Amino acid sequence: MDITSAVVTGAAGGIGRALAARLRSTGARVVLADVDAAALAGAAAELEADAVRTDVSDAAQVEALAAAVPDVDLVCLNAGIVGRDLGAPWEVSPEDWDRVFAVNVGGVVNGLRAFVPRLLAAGRPAHILITASLAGLVTFPAGGAYAASKHAVVALAEQAALALADTPVGVTMLCPALVRTGMSPEGEDPATIAEQALAAVRAGTFAVVPDGWAAGITRRGQWLATGAQPEMPTVDL
Repeated sequence: MDITSAVVTGAAGGIGRALAARLRSTGARVVLADVDAAALAGAAAELEADAVRTDVSDAAQVEALAAAVPDVDLVCLNAGIVGRDLGAPWEVSPEDWDRVFAVNVGGVVNGLRAFVPRLLAAGRPAHILITASLAGLVTFPAGGAYAASKHAVVALAEQAALALADTPVGVTMLCPALVRTGMSPEGEDPATIAEQALAAVRAGTFAVVPDGWAAGITRRGQWLATGAQPEMPTVDL
């Protein structure tokens, strides 16, 4: 599909900024959204893009964002946070559970609620790119609220794809492993991840999964289907 107009949440840095930069390089109009006003202004100036400060955990703010971009072709629901507590579930504070789920899961729900009815009403080809994580496809013993929230995001992306299957609106789910962002000093270049994601959008691919993890994801499905005890995920290189 041709992308002429896009909105990207979590666009002030990391994958979101890389997505916006890649889209701008193709000539698309891009509206950047982020809760960090200063970083958002800097990204908007650098990319010569419009910006709307948005807390994705606030449904009213996401609704206002959607109203500001009525002709959008691509909606990138990318905003997310790691949280402070990355241990086992019982080691995570109630505040961390609430905040991480409010942003990571609530941000996607609010985005779908605000944008999908508008996209369907427009009746033209459009696409939704949802940033999940490898942490939503395999399970590690730690990971705090972040890991659990990304499993929920995977389910939301699948629900959306199934519900929109017979419409002009497609869905792609991005599941990166470690990426060099504000969340991690290590990992892949965000620009590489953005390029892979947008290639998948144009191809109509549903899931973008890191190399080497397909077998690990399949093994998890087998454990769940057979009742076997889970094992530590491994990458096949």
